[in-house]
Amino acid sequence: MHMADALISPVVGGTMMAISGGLIAYSVRKIRKNFDESRIPLMGVVGAFVFAAQMINFAIPGTGSSGHIGGAVLLAVLLGAAPAFIVMASVLLVQALFFADGGLLAWGCNLFNMGFFGCFLAYPYIFRPLVGKSKSRVRVFVASIIACLVSLELGAFAVTLETLASGVTELPLNAFLVAMLPIHLAIGLGEGLATGAVLLFVYENLPESETLKLEEKKFSLLNLTWVFGLAAAVLGGGLSLLASEKPDGLEWSMERVAGSSELEATGGVHDAFSRFSEFFAVLPDYAFPGSESWFGTSFSGIVGGVLCVVVLFFLAKIICGRKGNDKELQE
Repeated sequence: MHMADALISPVVGGTMMAISGGLIAYSVRKIRKNFDESRIPLMGVVGAFVFAAQMINFAIPGTGSSGHIGGAVLLAVLLGAAPAFIVMASVLLVQALFFADGGLLAWGCNLFNMGFFGCFLAYPYIFRPLVGKSKSRVRVFVASIIACLVSLELGAFAVTLETLASGVTELPLNAFLVAMLPIHLAIGLGEGLATGAVLLFVYENLPESETLKLEEKKFSLLNLTWVFGLAAAVLGGGLSLLASEKPDGLEWSMERVAGSSELEATGGVHDAFSRFSEFFAVLPDYAFPGSESWFGTSFSGIVGGVLCVVVLFFLAKIICGRKGNDKELQE
């Protein structure tokens, strides 16, 4: 559900950047108050895991479309809402900047659509109440599916409102909604099942992971970090080659409504962002420029995961370092 810059007007893009920037500032303040610094490595590797998982589009039977997980609900359960939002911001920035996956002008929209609803709505108000304290297998699966469905549907609805506000006449609201909501319902079901499976593994080995009490469990925090790191490498470097080539839910919806998923926008702002993207996107569409080699996809999956780890590690260190400085000043 990565929106391209052509779907967004400069005003809408700037507005959503400001909104998402405010949510980032809020998340940073929350992290400084109660984030456990021992989880910084986990924060990096689960970011790499979500990056890699988003490369794997799964086909939606009978539709000619495909989808991939968003990962916000999963991240929020593992890390908490605020750290999860920072991870989503970093993953989406790496994707847009180095792989031309989602526009830079549309980055604020994509972060809000894919991060806000999962981290700050679906996780605290749907997942946690449904799971309760028991964390039974059935509750985890049901909560994962419902939370992901709500998150995806709200995100898809937001996309249609943003294109409407941007004046994209090729995508009229009613027709676009009729295409977007049902297909993302199916994608949300797939993400919910995948999220539930991952969380069952975590809960069965680290039952108190959601409350950060990870000591004296079958898996230590360090071991869990290694598990997600290995999974990210396998997904990005290997299983990404099996991704469906069918258009994702957004592209599929655009083709049904506008007849094409490659809409264009002109103007000084769009041209500037396009030139900026072309300069930094060293592996556009997760491939070597001008090549369709499988190695380019695997290489992109590994490089992208490493970039996410590095960015998130240093970003978290900066945030937590500032937290320490704030405490010293208060003392």
